[in-house]
Amino acid sequence: MVPGLGRPLIVAKGDTLTRLEPDYINAQVPEPHRTRRRQILASHPEVQALAGPARYSVLFIVGLVIFQLGVAVAVRHSPWWLLLIVAYLVGAVANHALLVLIHECTHNLVWKGTRGNRILAILANVPILFPAAMSFRTYHLLHHKYQGDLDYDADLPGPTEARVVGNSSLRKTIWLLFFFAVEGIVRPFRLKKKVRVFDGWSITNTLVMVAVGVGVYFLAGWTGLLYLALSSIFGVGLHPVGARWIQEHFVMRVGQETYSYYGPWNKLAFNVGYHNEHHDLMTVPWSRLPQIRSIAPEFYDDLYAHRSWTRLLLRFLFDRKLTLHSRVVRSTAEVQGERAKDEPSPATPSVVGDPLSGPAAAMASTAD
Repeated sequence: MVPGLGRPLIVAKGDTLTRLEPDYINAQVPEPHRTRRRQILASHPEVQALAGPARYSVLFIVGLVIFQLGVAVAVRHSPWWLLLIVAYLVGAVANHALLVLIHECTHNLVWKGTRGNRILAILANVPILFPAAMSFRTYHLLHHKYQGDLDYDADLPGPTEARVVGNSSLRKTIWLLFFFAVEGIVRPFRLKKKVRVFDGWSITNTLVMVAVGVGVYFLAGWTGLLYLALSSIFGVGLHPVGARWIQEHFVMRVGQETYSYYGPWNKLAFNVGYHNEHHDLMTVPWSRLPQIRSIAPEFYDDLYAHRSWTRLLLRFLFDRKLTLHSRVVRSTAEVQGERAKDEPSPATPSVVGDPLSGPAAAMASTAD
């Protein structure tokens, strides 16, 4: 660890941590990634070379879409028990991978420019069935901009959601099983009304998914549709890959807000486990994220990291101390103060996912 660069980046320590009603961890300091980003760029300007789209990701999008539609046709006459097994063991992994590629498109890391990435995100959305790509883009960019703000960060469980689930293993299991509905329906209603989701792209996304549903029905019947739907439900919920939603920001060590996962699932999930690295340098695509840690290990070696999604999933379900309140939250006044320095409006930032160019200072400024 480099003195002055490592531990001070921790979100909050000692008397900087207080509790909000009922159990959230209230941080009195800004989110850590802007600071760490600037320090990494100052210490290792060579990381600038990692930024920019990875266009070969298009091949993975096309390949996975064809694969999932092919499996849907192949299982159209299968019994329900075989359908469940294939959806859990195969479909969930494939659709989760497509969600990760939608995430890459959200940050404009598959193609150059916003329009091409939006089109590719909708393509990747095809086997997922639920129209998620464009709404995810809006909410995910807000998550990066306003991390920890209950008004704008849809990644945060709301107070009612957290209170209802509580620390019951049964309720946490049900919550994970239906997480697709929680994330897509429940949380958007919690956010400020001024967050605009419906536009031409989201309408296009919805219409394409309706057309896909009709097409899959004619090709594979209700069984094929059910396979794709179950693949999506398992892929974001009660499955080892679904544990990454716990991994990313559920507090495991007081003073640390974001967590990475370094384990074998990254090979099938496009390195999505490198979450600290992603938040620190959002313009680096999935294939180059491990290089950030290799280039700047002093920023990551002392951070808590997960090694097993399966172990984390079981811990979340049965550890009564690990609940939906195990998240860092910032007071609205503090977060608004941070916003005012860069952008007085809560509009979705258009530059968050744009590829970076120019000197390190420009890189840090654009990523903010």
